[in-house]
Amino acid sequence: MTTFNAAIVGLGFGAEFIPIYQRHPNANMYAICQRDRAKLDAVGDAFGVETRYTDYADLLADPDVDFIHINTPIPDHAEMAIAALEAGKHVACTVPMATSVEDCRRIIDACERSGKKYMMMETVVFSREFLYLKELYEKGELGKLQFLQASHQQDMDGWPGYWPGLPPMHYATHCVGPVLGLPRADAEAVSCFGSGTIREEMHAAYGSPFAVESAHIKLRGTDLSARIIRSLFDTARQYRESIDVYGSKKAFEWPLIEGEGAVLHTAKRPEEEIPERVEVPDFAHLLPEGIRDFTTKGVYDMAENEHLSFTQGGGHGGSHPHLVHEFLTALLEDREPWPNARQSANWTCVGILAHESAMAGGELMKLPDWTFSE
Repeated sequence: MTTFNAAIVGLGFGAEFIPIYQRHPNANMYAICQRDRAKLDAVGDAFGVETRYTDYADLLADPDVDFIHINTPIPDHAEMAIAALEAGKHVACTVPMATSVEDCRRIIDACERSGKKYMMMETVVFSREFLYLKELYEKGELGKLQFLQASHQQDMDGWPGYWPGLPPMHYATHCVGPVLGLPRADAEAVSCFGSGTIREEMHAAYGSPFAVESAHIKLRGTDLSARIIRSLFDTARQYRESIDVYGSKKAFEWPLIEGEGAVLHTAKRPEEEIPERVEVPDFAHLLPEGIRDFTTKGVYDMAENEHLSFTQGGGHGGSHPHLVHEFLTALLEDREPWPNARQSANWTCVGILAHESAMAGGELMKLPDWTFSE
């Protein structure tokens, strides 16, 4: 059986993926990389990973590494991805792809020069909720798509480093991905408005005052538009990553409160019978048997191993093993993963350009044509 040697860099959130790679039939969990030697050894000892690096350059120079899964802080994503691609490694990278339109283009160029594959590991488009919607849509049960909207609202107070003051739309792929991913369409243009203000002491970090940013996206080659809403600070809301989808036959609405059921609306019924609570099923059956239980448990669902992005995000909808399986299957079949470099750039640039639009009073921003899938 064909296997690929995996290397993970960044062992905070990244540690979640180690046991998944260890149990996937097409992966060998080969190496880990972390600047802090004590943390590196603690994680390596806990999971039995023998090959360890504190220097990323040394990891890149290892000829036995087939691909690198990047789980480092957001400002490092672009340069680390480009360096890995230029070193002849395939890349899986946590979101977002980059923090500038220019860097998104540089990653695409590096993919084309190297012939290597890139996948942005966007959790929401592999969550059980999204997979349920995808199944309904592909079966024709939603009918014609008429409108999509998504939100990602989160209280980021207490997060370290670069987070305080971050423009909401600079971390938007969790709500951009699903509204573009379901119809498999690229964003053509975006317009965004800022609303409210965060505490003044956070304005200087990025020159961004907005508490909330909301945008409309025009989907290329379709008659669809989508709305997205983002907030990070000084806005009262339980954590919510959501997508609502309105079709001609059925509509799906994400729960307003964690733990409530989703609502499915069916057209042409008596008014009181249109809405019904639905329990979204798990989709572990789509995965190799060895990693199926990771849709409902993982490293960070235990009190002694808490990570804010995982615990606040409700386990990321069981997406992690699906992400791993999609990437490894793409390598095995020598095809483009989903989302690939261009799609990842399109999703990421929507947020970057949305913030530029908000700063310009809602000006319409066109997505670069090099972000289009076709």
